[in-house]
Parts: sequence; structure tokens; C-alpha cells
Amino acid sequence: MGGNIVRRLTTHGHECVVFDRAATATSALAKEKSVTGAADIGDLVKRLKAPRAVWVMLPAGGPTEDTVAELGRLLEKGDIVIDGGNSNWLDDIRRAKALAEKGLHYVDAGTSGGVWGFERGYCLMIGGEKEIIDRLDPIFATLAPGRGDIPATPSRAGKGRDKRAEQGYIHAGPNGAGHFVKMVHNGIEYGMMQAYAEGFNVLKNAAKETLPAEQQFTLNLPDIAEVWRRGSVISSWLLDLTAAALAGDEALAGFSGYVEDSGEGRWTIEAAIAESVPVDVLAAALFARFRSREEHSFADKLLSAMRKGFGGHVEPKEGK
Repeated sequence: MGGNIVRRLTTHGHECVVFDRAATATSALAKEKSVTGAADIGDLVKRLKAPRAVWVMLPAGGPTEDTVAELGRLLEKGDIVIDGGNSNWLDDIRRAKALAEKGLHYVDAGTSGGVWGFERGYCLMIGGEKEIIDRLDPIFATLAPGRGDIPATPSRAGKGRDKRAEQGYIHAGPNGAGHFVKMVHNGIEYGMMQAYAEGFNVLKNAAKETLPAEQQFTLNLPDIAEVWRRGSVISSWLLDLTAAALAGDEALAGFSGYVEDSGEGRWTIEAAIAESVPVDVLAAALFARFRSREEHSFADKLLSAMRKGFGGHVEPKEGK
């Protein structure tokens, strides 16, 4: 994702200095136009002109924490650190305060777009000081998808709202606000994905032999996904991806069903608890991901034991 961010910037006239711990990644990107490779983070800082803006694109936690700390030691007053990963918003607030004591600026840029961002652009949710965000606007404007062919929202007209939102990026608020908005975005994503997954599971199992014969349907899942993409109220990019996956392999034989979570779903639930806000769907979607990692959990076994205890229910044979 970081590589494609660089490519989108340089394709539109920006120059970038890049560093990756994998030397092959740095050298490969440095072969492209307007890209200079650096030997390490110190070399990257030396090659940038002040005031510098260093975009960090790393996994949340230790990798980002260590890199921001190192930049804090190497950068000079007035320089900017941009965290485009999926850091916890509370970490952003802490880091911003620590860097401010050194005269440095911190920006948390929640970035959505994945592997398609180079072509489609990146939806950006940005937290930080207004003056700094405005200074970096040419970068954000380049990375954002722009208006495209999405119709304007009629009720926005004439109300003095921020035009940047219509271009696919916003200044969400002070430090932490950018990643807070991105966190909730990802929590919603969990719920939407789970809804699609459960719905298609119902469709797939409509052919079960345990159903009365007249109620059994052998449904074409790729065609259903395709038709829902076109004019349906549940159309979305996630449905586009679902349709593509099913068209390639209706049985999804190449997937194990083990679903990871990258943290934002958990943090969304924690924020909801702190705010005393109910998030039934988002919480259930997160727990469903936990469930995907266990073939037969202890909870499943206990449920089975209780059912046998109170009703004499016998476990079905495997696969039934």
C-alpha cells in the first residue's frame, strides 16, 4: 500500500524519498521516475528538504511506535510525521504531544483504499493542526479519489460545507480524530462484511437435503452477487469484491475461512463501551471473526453437552 501511495504521488508530479527495511523493495521503487531510495531512516531524513514531511506506512503497534520515536530523534523543528497506517487514536494523541515538545508536528491520516488505491485513489480521514493539514493539502488532494462520477449530495449545496469531503478526504479534527474516524469506518466494514457473508451462507444452504424437497433451491451465487451489484440498495464495493470472488471460484476452495482482525474492530467496541453506545452488529461481527479461528471451540462442546443433558440431543455425524 505504501508503494502505491508513492506511485500515485509521483505520477501526479510529486517527488518522493523512500525507505523500506526490505532493501529489495526500496531498490525496486527507486527505479521509478521521481523516486529516490534511502539506505535507512537517517539517510531518508538527510535526503529530504526542510521542512520535511515523512509518511509512515507500517502495521500498528511496535513497528509504527519505534519508527515514530526514531523520527522524533532525527527530525528538526518544523518537520512533520504523518502516520497513514491504522494506529490506535489514543496512541496518536500521545505521540503528537511527545513530538510537539520537540517542535515537531504529527498528523494521523486514516487511509482507506487498499491495493486498489493507486487507480481509485485513497479515502483519507485526517487528524492534526489545521495549519499543517493545509500545508500538506497538495499531497492529500493528489492521493484522494476526487469527485469522479459520484453525484453530488443535494442537501449539501449552499451550506458552506467542506468541499474536500466531496473529493474523498477530510480534516476530521485534532490529533487522533483522523484515526478515530477510520477506526469506526473499519468497525462498520466488519458489520457489512459479516452481513454479506451470512446472507450468502443462507443462499448457499438453501439446497440442504434436510429441507422439504419443495423448499430446496440450488441457487447460482455468482449470478445473485452480480445482479445485486446493479441497482440494488445493497450494492457496494464490498459486494463488487464478493461478486468477483464468487465468479472466480463459487466454492471458494482457496480460502480456509480463518478471518483475522487488524485491531480497529476491537477499538471501535472499546470506544462504544466508553461512550455507553450500543453497537450490537459491530460487536457480533467482531466475535464472528474470533469464531472463525476455531474449528470446534470449547463453547461449542459445552453447548453440545448441555443440549444432551437437558434434552438428550445427540451430536450429528461430521458434515451433517
